[in-house]
Amino acid sequence: MFTEKHLEIFANIAAILTAVIAVWAYGRFLWERRQKRLRLESHLRDEKEMRADEGQRTLLHLVANLGMSEIEIVDAAFRSKVIRRRVSLDEQGRADRLLLEYESGNPDADFPRRGRRSPRF
Repeated sequence: MFTEKHLEIFANIAAILTAVIAVWAYGRFLWERRQKRLRLESHLRDEKEMRADEGQRTLLHLVANLGMSEIEIVDAAFRSKVIRRRVSLDEQGRADRLLLEYESGNPDADFPRRGRRSPRF
């Protein structure tokens, strides 16, 4: 038979376990968000390095290649310090799609100049 003392001990253990599980779940949630952001940054960086284009990718392209939902990609892009958001315009000048691009912070690497050659010595 449970007495008041046993119930009090059980209630305290349950409260402690609830707090521990909540902190663990929140930590896992933050870790998964970070992993998704790093996957997006890595994919955009690799795409920019491997291709001759500017490295801008649409949400549909990223959904297909990363296996993440549009919401997860947009969330990761807006939390990232190295991903820039660009808007593509239609014929009337209205925004029709969102483009994501990796920028490292180095202007020479991010904005290559075409037609300009390095000086020869």
